[in-house]
Amino acid sequence: MPRESYQEQLDALREDVLYMSEIVLERLRMGLDALARKDEATAQEVIDGDDEINRMYLDLEGSCIDLFALQQPVAGDLRFIASSFKIITDLERIADLATNLGEYTLQAERDVFPEVAVQGIGDFTVDMVENAMTAYDEEDIEACYVIDERDDDLDDRCERASSLVVRDLIETQFDTGESVEQLMTDVSRLLLTIRDLERIGDHAVNISARTLYMVENDDELIY
Repeated sequence: MPRESYQEQLDALREDVLYMSEIVLERLRMGLDALARKDEATAQEVIDGDDEINRMYLDLEGSCIDLFALQQPVAGDLRFIASSFKIITDLERIADLATNLGEYTLQAERDVFPEVAVQGIGDFTVDMVENAMTAYDEEDIEACYVIDERDDDLDDRCERASSLVVRDLIETQFDTGESVEQLMTDVSRLLLTIRDLERIGDHAVNISARTLYMVENDDELIY
């Protein structure tokens, strides 16, 4: 019976981590949608919902600590619990970055450089996180390597987007009466948005790296 209870605890941890990822992904999509539509109500909902994610994180952290302390796991179980602990940390940080998107929405006054494909980059990062969590659930090591490779594509997209913003800023003619201060505020917000999306991709790679370690005891992607 004790071993059955232990296995049930491991299964519950996996299910809870996956549930947390679903909530985080929902908030990330909401943040991107709020930014695209300048929807202040949705943005505020994302911001207000961060406390729920933090409580979820602390509850799962406690579950991991209990398993470490009370069950003294070894080998594969130890790697699973340790990896799950690291993954919920990445998920909590993704939720923080989604909250940033909500904050940027409240600060935005107008579209800046609409030719910059922020939503396309955002959709790409959402897909990376989704795939990373599927790899964790299914213990799919091949998917872990694919996600790591996709991060190079994301980095390139973010670099090109940031370069476009800076180029257009340099070429902007102040013939509309707009203040330099307001323009710089808007540009800074956009550059921060791009940076945060790139960081979400990094967290997706972290999740994949921990999954690879969990399944294969391989730390190749951990950095």
